[in-house]
Amino acid sequence: MSTAWRADTGWRLAGWMLGWLSGVGLQLQQATLSDGHAAAAALAGVLLLCVWRWWPRAAWLGVLCMAVWGFAATEWRASQRWADSLAAELQGIDIRVTGTVASLPQRSDTGLRFRLQVDQALHRGQPVSVPAQWALGWYAGWNADAVLRAPQLELRAGQRWAFTVRLRQPHGQLNPHGFDYELLLFEQGVRATGYVRDSPAPELLSVAAGHPVERWRQRVRDAIEARVPDRRTAGVLSALVVGDQGAIERSDWDLYRHTGIAHLVSISGLHITMLAWLAGLGAALFWCRSSRLMLWRPAPQAAQWIGCAVAVAYAIFSGWGVPSQRTVWMLLTVTFLKTWGVRWPWALVLLCAACVVTLLDPWAVLQAGFWLSFVAVGLLMASQPVRAAAVTPSVSAGRWLEVCGRLWVWARGALRSQVVATLGLTPLTLVIFQQASVVGLVANVVAIPLITLLVTPLALLGVVAPPLWTLCAAVLELLNTLLAWLASMPSSVVSVPVAPWWAQLAGGVGTILLVLPMPWRLKALAVPMLIGLLWPPRVLPPWGQFEVLALDVGQGTSVLVRTREHLLVFDAGPQYSPESNAGDRVLVPLLRARGDTRIDRLVLSHRDLDHVGGAAALLQALPVADVMSSLEPGHPLLAVTSHSTRCVQGQSWVWDGVTFEVLHPAQVDDAPSVKPNAKSCVVRVSESATNSAEGSPRSLLLTGDIERAQEAALVAHYGSALRSTVLIAPHHGSRTSSTVTFLEAVQPEFAVFQAGYRNRFGHPAQEVVARYLTLGIQTVGSPACGAWRWHSQSFVQGACQRVEARRYWHHALDAIDPHEIDMR
Repeated sequence: MSTAWRADTGWRLAGWMLGWLSGVGLQLQQATLSDGHAAAAALAGVLLLCVWRWWPRAAWLGVLCMAVWGFAATEWRASQRWADSLAAELQGIDIRVTGTVASLPQRSDTGLRFRLQVDQALHRGQPVSVPAQWALGWYAGWNADAVLRAPQLELRAGQRWAFTVRLRQPHGQLNPHGFDYELLLFEQGVRATGYVRDSPAPELLSVAAGHPVERWRQRVRDAIEARVPDRRTAGVLSALVVGDQGAIERSDWDLYRHTGIAHLVSISGLHITMLAWLAGLGAALFWCRSSRLMLWRPAPQAAQWIGCAVAVAYAIFSGWGVPSQRTVWMLLTVTFLKTWGVRWPWALVLLCAACVVTLLDPWAVLQAGFWLSFVAVGLLMASQPVRAAAVTPSVSAGRWLEVCGRLWVWARGALRSQVVATLGLTPLTLVIFQQASVVGLVANVVAIPLITLLVTPLALLGVVAPPLWTLCAAVLELLNTLLAWLASMPSSVVSVPVAPWWAQLAGGVGTILLVLPMPWRLKALAVPMLIGLLWPPRVLPPWGQFEVLALDVGQGTSVLVRTREHLLVFDAGPQYSPESNAGDRVLVPLLRARGDTRIDRLVLSHRDLDHVGGAAALLQALPVADVMSSLEPGHPLLAVTSHSTRCVQGQSWVWDGVTFEVLHPAQVDDAPSVKPNAKSCVVRVSESATNSAEGSPRSLLLTGDIERAQEAALVAHYGSALRSTVLIAPHHGSRTSSTVTFLEAVQPEFAVFQAGYRNRFGHPAQEVVARYLTLGIQTVGSPACGAWRWHSQSFVQGACQRVEARRYWHHALDAIDPHEIDMR
């Protein structure tokens, strides 16, 4: 009877916890927040609780009650975040602010990024209401030769400064399968971003105004950089000790991702759990030596709480990042349950930990680390084989043989755990990141003991014994050499397209069958279940038609045109800074997620960095059959491609029944007096006439940055033949382009303005947008739309990523707002 009661109780608890998690998940799917939703949901939860108390046999009422409360709690938390948002009228104006640097400043080639806790904000001498925490940039310049100035070099965590800043509401680029920057800021409670202006000059008010932990982290990072001369190695040590992940070089991040050990060089659950385990082991050995302590608390219990205390201290010292918080809440939940004598099954313990995490941070459910952490722990627990009875070694075997036997059992168990974790997490990694490291198992077998058991503990001890950092640096250099060799192996990384939901579900079930201790006949069922995940079906345009994706790359241009069997990339987006560009951040991840393994033609309209800034990363990451451009001979980009051609009027080709025509420039002219904009490649794409439903082929006109003179030349040469269904607006909607004569010749149904939110050029210009609207042309702007997708067989405006994937934390712009100009 007792066993039945416990089983029944377990099922009830599991149902309540799943109900809570379902309510949280449902709230995270909301596109908007509404006043009163949280209160209404909480009231509904109370009513359901009353009904459930009156009708206790209806177990489903308890599940529904917890789901409603999960929804209400998350809705209330989200409403509190939104209440702290920056007012729209405060965007783009000078605000004098005093505040404390609340985070470790992140340094780059272009300047500093840091969080500011605001004390006072004034506009024209009058106080204004602003969010409590901002993400600010203090830039030195926008080129590789920029250097930090003296005031910037003085900036440290915990200092109190007076700045003149310009702010804006958080706004990120939104593309299919792309990183959600706005979700990251919302989860961290950052409700305004901006940059520091150099006039009036920033003023340091106090060197120690608060945040003692951040000041300590700053001193440790400075000491590491002073002790370790190699910047790359010092960056990794700073990441392991104080959680400064921004100190790791981009090339090193790529190396660690390709070899599957990126989780080891950032403060993750593995580091915190391992440190807690080591602290608990040491505490248990010490505790057992004192009979008084043993009588007060059992050694295992004391070791668990001491390990948790060390985990909390390490998480706080390393920056109290979101992954660290998740791990701490998990450890505290498990330790609390054990202390109170709760003997739940492992699945119930994991559910309880997940509920605690989502209560404190509901948006963690949308982070990859949440799923990787819980799935890894669950797989390791579920895959444990039935333990055989312990064999007591004979005395004659000797103590040395006993020690060797225990080491062998430990090594075999550790290797088995690594194999299970690698195999079990690979499908989830493919689902989340669309790639997995083939050499990851070997790399982790070497790197896990080195980094978690040697480098990280020694690096932390280096806080009191700095010479240990030199030893850690030598170990990391050897490890990087090995990882570089592994990464150089052919096919070291496998990439797959994004799979449909049914393939992801089947792959998850197949993974469970593969790693659980089950008969091989059942394990064989995992093979067909994984096929849909490894080789997912792709939806491609039919013969004679094409698909257009105008990407959201900020202030720049990049358009993908896909036919049945070919891909054209028109421009590669901007270079954001010397270490960041649209190729790495947007195009390469997107193309891999779509399953595009090669580019048949890359057209670079002209040499401006907002059009070719991501080209080098694109050429390095994917095979490109041909580069067509107006770049002058000797341009660096032409040196990294095996086949390049000049775009000249009259060129044309046909892919899968779709016609591509080059309309401009009329001739090659590399004279220095000719502006790059004037040489922009102009390409017209038109579907097969036989496939057109209306008889007139649907078409797309890609214009680069042509201006009035080039538009007039095109109209004079082609006239009404310029007519196109979709126009990528010339020069991002600049005043120098989009003349009435040109627009009347093209007669587009839709015009797409690719420009940055609140960009410093004022694109698109107000009068230019009015010109389009007067002519009855529907306009789409990437700041309000995100990426824009359109099919030639479609007769609607197309789909905006910011509308289709709308969530309440996303910045909403109703239309193009040409007044939103942010002058740097």
